[in-house]
Amino acid sequence: MTNFPADTRARLLRRGFALEYVTLGWNVFGVVVCVVAAVEARSVALAGFGLDSLIEIGASAVVVWELSGTGVHRQCRALRVIRVAFLTLAGYLAVQSAWVLASGHRSAHTPLGIVWTAITAAVMFTLATGKARTGAALNNPVLQTEARVTLIDGLLAAAVLVGLALNAGLGWWWADPLAAYVLVYYALVEARAIATTER
Repeated sequence: MTNFPADTRARLLRRGFALEYVTLGWNVFGVVVCVVAAVEARSVALAGFGLDSLIEIGASAVVVWELSGTGVHRQCRALRVIRVAFLTLAGYLAVQSAWVLASGHRSAHTPLGIVWTAITAAVMFTLATGKARTGAALNNPVLQTEARVTLIDGLLAAAVLVGLALNAGLGWWWADPLAAYVLVYYALVEARAIATTER
């Protein structure tokens, strides 16, 4: 357990809450943007990214709930919910990517999707760094784990961005579903790591 003055702990908790509230606000707005862009371009990748944003909203809500209380039992339940979120994301991306590759589904170009995923990647990487540092300072495994969820959100945004850009520039429609498989692997590794800490 990390020992520091009460005012330092209070400051770190405020920072943790602020990071989660920014994440919540960004992703709530992001779901709307992704839906608009996905419908406009008929993009399965953007629809999947919208689902990832919903999972991130759920994970952030769990961390806010956990930071509001104390106790190992509450942390264990919070970690379990985040692990389920990782597994849900991995399952959805695996099915989505397989369907896109098998059907040869080709989405239209979407400047809105490209701009949004580029900005989102930068924002999520910044938030993930802040959460990881704050979680480490607080010795809070839930905040540290959710930092990895945010990191995956940033990686997924980058992967979707690459796929959208390659589709727009070179017509490589299959680039995005292939990139998504990397994230499936990463999400499964994280879910397994959480399961190990719960034992």
